[in-house]
Amino acid sequence: MAQLNRLSKEGRIDRSQPVSFHYNGQQYQGYQGDTLASALLANGVDVIGRSFKYSRPRGIIGAGAEEPNAIMQLGATEATQIPNVRATQQELYNGLVCESTNGWPNVDKDLMGLLGKVGGSMMPPGFYYKTFMYPKSMWETYETYIRKAAGLGRSPLEFDPDRYETVNQHCDVLIVGAGPAGLTAALVAARAGARVMIADEQNEFGGSLLSSRECFDGKPATEWVAEVVAELSQYDDVMLLPRSTVNGYHDHNFLTIHQRCSDHLSDRAPKNVARQRLHRVRAKWVVLATGAIERPLVYGNNDVPGNMLCSAVSTYINRYAVVPGKKLVVMTTNDGGYQTALDWHRSGKPVAAVIDTRNAPSSLVIEQAKAEGINVITGSAIIEVKGSKRVKAVKVAKIDALGSRAIGKPYELDADTVATSGGWSPTVHLSCHTGSRPVWDDEAIGFVPGASRQNQLIAGAITGKYTTLDALSQGVAAGLSAIESLGLSKVEVVLPKLADFDQAKPMALFHIPHPLSTSKAPKQFVDFQNDVTAAGIELACREGFESIEHVKRYTAMGFGTDQGKLGNINGMAITAAALGQTIPETGTTIFRPNYTPVTFGAIVGRNCNELFDPIRYTAMHEWHLKNGAKFEDVGQWKRPWYYPKAGESMQQSLNRECQAVRQSVGILDASTLGKIDIQGKDAREFIGRIYTNAWAKLGVGKCRYGLMCGEGGMVFDDGVTSCLGENHFLMTTTTGGAAHVLEWLELYHQTEWPELEVYFNTVTDHWATATISGPNSRKLLAELTDCDLSKENFRFMDWKQATVAGVPARIFRISFTGELSFEINVQANYGMHVWEKLIEHGAKYDITPYGTETMHILRAEKGFIITGQDTDGSVHPYDLGMSWCVGNNKPFSFIGKRGMALEDCAREGRKQLVGLKTVDPSVVLPEGSQGVMDPNAPIPVPMVGHVTSSYWSANLGRSIAMGFIKGGHERMGEKIFYPQVDGTVIEAEICSPVFFDPQGERQNV
Repeated sequence: MAQLNRLSKEGRIDRSQPVSFHYNGQQYQGYQGDTLASALLANGVDVIGRSFKYSRPRGIIGAGAEEPNAIMQLGATEATQIPNVRATQQELYNGLVCESTNGWPNVDKDLMGLLGKVGGSMMPPGFYYKTFMYPKSMWETYETYIRKAAGLGRSPLEFDPDRYETVNQHCDVLIVGAGPAGLTAALVAARAGARVMIADEQNEFGGSLLSSRECFDGKPATEWVAEVVAELSQYDDVMLLPRSTVNGYHDHNFLTIHQRCSDHLSDRAPKNVARQRLHRVRAKWVVLATGAIERPLVYGNNDVPGNMLCSAVSTYINRYAVVPGKKLVVMTTNDGGYQTALDWHRSGKPVAAVIDTRNAPSSLVIEQAKAEGINVITGSAIIEVKGSKRVKAVKVAKIDALGSRAIGKPYELDADTVATSGGWSPTVHLSCHTGSRPVWDDEAIGFVPGASRQNQLIAGAITGKYTTLDALSQGVAAGLSAIESLGLSKVEVVLPKLADFDQAKPMALFHIPHPLSTSKAPKQFVDFQNDVTAAGIELACREGFESIEHVKRYTAMGFGTDQGKLGNINGMAITAAALGQTIPETGTTIFRPNYTPVTFGAIVGRNCNELFDPIRYTAMHEWHLKNGAKFEDVGQWKRPWYYPKAGESMQQSLNRECQAVRQSVGILDASTLGKIDIQGKDAREFIGRIYTNAWAKLGVGKCRYGLMCGEGGMVFDDGVTSCLGENHFLMTTTTGGAAHVLEWLELYHQTEWPELEVYFNTVTDHWATATISGPNSRKLLAELTDCDLSKENFRFMDWKQATVAGVPARIFRISFTGELSFEINVQANYGMHVWEKLIEHGAKYDITPYGTETMHILRAEKGFIITGQDTDGSVHPYDLGMSWCVGNNKPFSFIGKRGMALEDCAREGRKQLVGLKTVDPSVVLPEGSQGVMDPNAPIPVPMVGHVTSSYWSANLGRSIAMGFIKGGHERMGEKIFYPQVDGTVIEAEICSPVFFDPQGERQNV
C-alpha cells in the first residue's frame, strides 16, 4: 500500500519491518519506529476526529503529549479497548486496531458537523446553562442527547484481561525528561555514584535531539545520545524508564511515574508481562528537565486539518521521514519556524513562504532560508485559512509592529499545510503540583517555575532558555548541585561542541488580528480539544468573568485530556487583553495531577478481582474448617462465628459455647485484632495525646485499656495497649478498625506533631493469638508454660514473656469476657502448633472453641462496648458512662478534649448507654428497635433512643440488651417501650449495662 507522504530515506524508522494496522475499518501500512500519528500522516489521512462542540473536522497538530485532536479508541476486541489514546504517543505494531472517538456515521461525514456550521452563534460559552433550563419536564430528554453528543472515547464493557503493577521506589536523584538537559544531569549523578532514575514519556531517550539536525562535535546529535544512554545503562544504580510519564509530583518529593511496558507490542500484553506499571517514587532530589511545548498562533480557521506546529512538522520529517503535505506556508514569531521551512525544503517539496510577524528580523537561520530561495515575508501574518477538510489556501495581511491590527489589503497564498510557531511554553505542570505558582518571564515569553519547597532543580527549556547549549550546561549544573547536596564527590563532564548559533529577538504575539472583530471573524481556536475560541473567551470576560479560573470553567479551556498544554497561555493572553491587564496580572490556572491521562489499570495495579478486597486467614484457619466453624467477614478476615455440632441450631451452639466459658474454659482465635508496634523516645507522650486517658506512668509489663476519639470528642476505636519497654508499646485495636487507626496515628504524627520521635508498624499478621477464658484457664496454661501464673505474680492487666508449648510467647492477662483469661501471642508460624496443644491439653477440661457471636454475648453480659456497634460516631466517653477513661488532668490535651467541651456534648438529654431487661425475659429485643416512653402517644411518636446490642444469655437464663436512651443514666428502673413493625410492643426496664459479675471478681481471681 502506497504511503503518499513517506520519504524514501532518512528518519529513525526501520523500512525493513513494515507494519500493518487498521484505522476506522481500513487497512494501512507503516514501519517499525512509527507512531500511529506518523503512519496516518504518511498515508495521507487528513481528518482524524471531530471537535467536541461543533463537530468540525480535525487533523493532527502536534507530535507528542501536546496533541489535542488525534485522540483514538484502541483495541481489536471489547475487552482490550483503551479510550483516548494519543496517536502521537502510540507506537505502531502489527495488528493495531483503532478508530476515531467521535463522528457519526463516520469521521469524514459527520451529521453533527451540520450543527457546527450553523451553531457557532447558537452555542457560545455557557449555552448549556442558558438554553436547557426550561421546561423542567424536558430535562431528562436534554440530558440524553447532550450525553450522547458529548465526550471522547468510551470505556470498555468487558473485563480487562491484562495485568498491571505498582512498585515502590527510592532514589537519590529522579530526573524527569531525557532530553539534552536530563541526560547530562543523569550522567553527572551516575558518575558520582548516586542512585538515579530517569524517566521520559517517549520510547527513546534524546528528547528534541531525536528530530534535530544539530551536530555535536561534528557528528549527528543522536550519536551523542546513543553514547550517553549506553554509558548510563552500564551503571547498576541507574534505572532508565522510557515510555514513562511522570504524571504527578506530590509533597516530600513523592512522584508517580506511569510506565507503558507493553502497549507498543500488541493489543494484549504478552504472557507474564505487565501492560503498564505505576512507579511510586520517593526521591531525595528531583531534576525537572521537562522541556517546553511550542505554542500555536490563534487565527481564523486555525483548526482546519493541515494546520500544525512548526516543531511537529520538523519532527515528522526528520524523525519519521514523513512530509505531511504538498506545499507549506510557515507563520512564526521567532526563528524556529525557519528551521521547519528548511526541513520541508530539503525534503524536496515547495515552501510557499515563511511569514514572519516581526519587522526586519536578522539571524543566521533566516539568511540560510533566504539563500535556499525560500520566500520570506516579514511584518505580516496569516489572518485566515481557506478549506474545510484540508487547508487549501491562506489569507495574509500586513500587521502593525505590536501585532494588534491588520493593515493593508489581504491576499492569498496557495498551500495545503500551515506550520505556525508562537514561541515556547515551558512545561511547568509538574512544578506546580506541590503548590508552587509559575512566574512570568518576559524574555522567555512564558511562565517558568516559581520557588519550590521541594528538593527540586530545573534544567533546560523549562527555565525559559531554549537553546541546546543552555540545556546541556544547565543539566550539568543541576547534576552537580544534586550530588553536592548528597555529599558525593564532584565529577567532570565535558560538553560537546556545537555550531555557532544566533537568534533574532522573538515577538510576544498570541492572537493574530483580523480585519473583522473577533466575534465576526472566522473562528479562531484557542483550545482545540474543547472548541474554545478567542471570541468565546472575550464573551466570558464581557459577561463578568474576570478570574482566569472562572474563565477556564465557563469556557472549558484546559479541560479534558489536553489540560491546556497548547491553549492555556494563548487563552490567558486573550483574557488579559480583554480585561486590559498584563499576562502576569491575569495569572495561570492551577495545574493538578495527572499531567497526562493514566489508565485505571495502572493506578489499581494488582489490587483487583480477588486482590481488590483480599480475604485474610489466621494461622489456625484450617483447624476451624476441619472443626465445622461457620465464618463471618470482619475487616477482610475470616473469623469463626460459631462452631455448631450435629443437629444444633445456631442459638443452641451459642448457649453451649457461652456456658463452657463461664463454667470451665473456652478458646478463641483472636489473631485478627489489630496490633501496632509503637517505638521511639516520644512514644509514651504520643500515646497520651491519642488516647483519652493517662499513659505517662504505665510501667513496663503493664497493660491499659484506652478510648480513641476524633477531634469532635466522639469515640471511634478502643483497645488495650501494653508497655513492652520504656519506649516500646504494643497497641491493639478492633479488627475492622486496624487500618484506620494506623492511618490516624500517621496522620497526626506527620501533620500535627512531627517533632515527636515515634514510629509505627503494623504487626497484626506477625502474631497469632489464642485466648483462653474461664475458671480452668490458669490450670490449662500452667501445663504448657514455664511462667508463674499465680494471682500474686501475674495480675489482671499484666503481661509476661514466656514459652508456651515450647514456643516463645507473650502472655497477656486481659479479658473481654469478664472471666479469668490469658491472651497468648506467638509468632504466626507457630500459631497452629500452640492452638493444637491447648486443645489437646484442654480436653480434660472439656475445652470449647467459641466464635465472635459468643464473644459478643459474653462481653454484653459484662457491659463491655464494641466500637462500631455500640458507638456510631456520635457518642463520647461520658455518653458511654466511661468518665473513668478520660484523663482531664493530663499536661497535654488529648485529641477530642475540646470537642467534648462543646455545648452540645455537655447538654442534658443526650443519649446515654444503658442496659435493658425485657419485662418478659424470654423476649429478645431486635437490634435497632426505637424506644418510646409512651407507646400510646399520637404519631409522630417521640423516640428517645435505640437498641445497639441484644442477645439471649444462657448464663443468665434471660435476654439482655444495651442501648441508648436520652438521659438514660438518670432513668434507672424506668420502663421503656419498643414498638415493632408487626404492631407488637416490647416493654423493658432501664438498668445497668453490667448484667453479670458486677464486681469483676471472676476476672481477678
